[in-house]
Amino acid sequence: MRRLPRVEVLVMAVVGGVVLIGVPTVTNQFYTFEFAKVAIFVCALLGLNLLTGYSGQISLGNGAFMAVGGYTTAILVHAAGVPYWLTIPLAAIVAGMAGVLIGIPALRLAGVYLALATFALALSIPPVLNHFDTFTHGHQGIVMPPVAAPFGLDLSSEQWLYYLCVGIAILLYAFAWGVVRSRTGRAFMAIRDSETAATASGISLAYYKTLAFGLSAAYAGVAGSLLAIATTYINPDSFGLGLSLSLLVGVVIGGLGMNFGAVVGALLVVWLPYFAEKAGQAGVHIGPLTFAGKPDIFFGAALILIMLFAPNGVAGLMLLGWRRYLSMRSATRMPVQDPIAGR
Repeated sequence: MRRLPRVEVLVMAVVGGVVLIGVPTVTNQFYTFEFAKVAIFVCALLGLNLLTGYSGQISLGNGAFMAVGGYTTAILVHAAGVPYWLTIPLAAIVAGMAGVLIGIPALRLAGVYLALATFALALSIPPVLNHFDTFTHGHQGIVMPPVAAPFGLDLSSEQWLYYLCVGIAILLYAFAWGVVRSRTGRAFMAIRDSETAATASGISLAYYKTLAFGLSAAYAGVAGSLLAIATTYINPDSFGLGLSLSLLVGVVIGGLGMNFGAVVGALLVVWLPYFAEKAGQAGVHIGPLTFAGKPDIFFGAALILIMLFAPNGVAGLMLLGWRRYLSMRSATRMPVQDPIAGR
């Protein structure tokens, strides 16, 4: 007989659903837009987690695949008048194909060498986009019309963007959850743990490594498309090296090899720099030293503290706490044996 989910899990799911639905109704336009960006980064980090966290391939170039998705949407909307919602799956397909094309030659590389190759990809994307300015408009960028809620819904632009991005993020999360628990996910993890053992088990390294690149790039393409739709403007500087590094930082501090880590990592990537900037503006004095106007110091210090106290990521720390809670609860429910009867 199938066991019912734990009461705590059901309660957390209900509370999480209420929070997701209610966020744009209790926050202003700025915070609603920032939470929409969190959902966008969740999409990107889910893909990178499939590639790096589950299949063990380190990538510093997923920002380039976001650029592919973003420019696919921007060009189709601006030049061809294609509805923005239709460009999202097209961006996933184009970026996924680009990921496969990059993944095939990357089969010869592993570890730090693969990281350097994808690092070069992230560096090359802005100059390439600037060079082909006939399509990309170079530094001038592409301006898109702002989106509005369909079907006459009484929602602001920011609220509609939030619900759109969160809805797509939930769908992609469910798909990633299914992939991880499927034969494909088991093959990814086998390759990550030992390529020699995976090959001996009959797993095709070329197929699954390339598939991981394609899936990761498709997720990044959706994120890039949503970012273009949300900001209504993109140029090559929108997808610089800093974006790729932010994605890697997010997936590591969120928790590698855990889908929920993508959610935590996205929250940290979006909100940690904001609160670091607020702390920098407030100014902190330690003896003769002052840190006013230096948000990068607080951001770096926060990252160091997170990795010190949560080496497996924040999601890993949360999972450890959850397991301890379950262990303590099970211990309190165990019946105490009568010492006389036990003789």
